[in-house]
Amino acid sequence: MKFVKADWDPELNGFFLDSTAYLAELPRIQEELPPGARAFASDAGHYSMGSSRCVKDLELAGIHVATDKSGTLTLEFTGNQWKHEAGLSIRYAKVSHFSIDYEHSVDWMQADTVLLDEILPDNGGCIHEIALTDAAITVRCEDLDAVWGADGDRGAS
Repeated sequence: MKFVKADWDPELNGFFLDSTAYLAELPRIQEELPPGARAFASDAGHYSMGSSRCVKDLELAGIHVATDKSGTLTLEFTGNQWKHEAGLSIRYAKVSHFSIDYEHSVDWMQADTVLLDEILPDNGGCIHEIALTDAAITVRCEDLDAVWGADGDRGAS
């Protein structure tokens, strides 16, 4: 990620997380983001660690890739029972790149949980990077739609 820090710190025996630089950059770049990505990235709770809409601590629960040529990808996240009121589903439209990198795996967690993420403009679309405890996900797409819970509550407040 370019602005967000989500790095393992052996001295802390934990992760160092910092979204300050991204939050400072977001007002400058948000108009370049597609509408769905802009709404999700600028949601007031997105980077507020105590918020039920903060992505931190969501657990990766499913990856659904379209088998047709639509370029659709959906990532499903389960909410942390002590923090989130609901899970999160992110549907990506016209995906041109999707990868999961396990290079930095710490290999001690039962499930991959979200540390932080970053959404940047990319050639008329966006690139969404998600740092997990044991992996990193990268998606390049035309836009995304983030939905909290089964009630259709959108990612933006």
